[in-house]
Amino acid sequence: MGTVISLTVPAGTEPGTVGPDGGLAAAAAAVERVFAGLDGIFSLYRRDSEASRVARGEMSLRAASTQMRGRYADAVGWRLLTEGAFSPERPDGVLDLSGLIKGYAIEQAGDALLTLGIGDWCLNAGGDVLVNGSPRPSTGAPWQAGIVDPQDRDTLIAGCPLGGPGTKRALATSGSAERGEHIWGARSWGARSWTGPAGAGFRQVSVAAPDIITADVLATAIVAGGTPMLDRATDGWEIEVLAVRGSCELLATPGFRAKSLRGA
Repeated sequence: MGTVISLTVPAGTEPGTVGPDGGLAAAAAAVERVFAGLDGIFSLYRRDSEASRVARGEMSLRAASTQMRGRYADAVGWRLLTEGAFSPERPDGVLDLSGLIKGYAIEQAGDALLTLGIGDWCLNAGGDVLVNGSPRPSTGAPWQAGIVDPQDRDTLIAGCPLGGPGTKRALATSGSAERGEHIWGARSWGARSWTGPAGAGFRQVSVAAPDIITADVLATAIVAGGTPMLDRATDGWEIEVLAVRGSCELLATPGFRAKSLRGA
């Protein structure tokens, strides 16, 4: 999927942690298998992938695998829910599920860790984060995720607690400042908004949600759909949002302002 994946687990011998028995290697291998398997199906950067064969017209969607058809159905469902702000087709008509698959892969990798009996972990794939348990097992303390400045990737503009006593376990950030090729709306109208007098388009959007797929899809949809989609998302889903306009103005939902922004 062309992104860096990291796994963080507490060290120790408590249930749900990784001790000196090689558990970390097994956990890392489980995560790697999930991402490698999905990359082999959905990557458009691999000529031998199923997605590339569909894109070239060598395979119909009807003849594709159950996995491919299932994720396409999920993406179509999200297109309906977001009134077209999220779409599985590029403007040139090519099927591209990039906006959904990373979140799906993170979710599946998390399930694999739980199957291994590891209850406390943090998965980060290209800045999209899913957590379970706590960095300090049995304490209920939340994990802390950072949100980078789209103008300076070495600087954080906010922190976001995940897990612990809260309901938000996932954080996804989307924007064409970095790897935004899957955001069709940003390509078609967002760039004009950024350079226009009002700078109204969103350069970057971060969404905290109970699950990573919702966070990932809605972050993409808000960047593509602008303020109308931001309003629909915050009205329709249990999420918190931090958005960076093209003018660099920050917009944040009340929960994000209370918990995340430095200096709030």
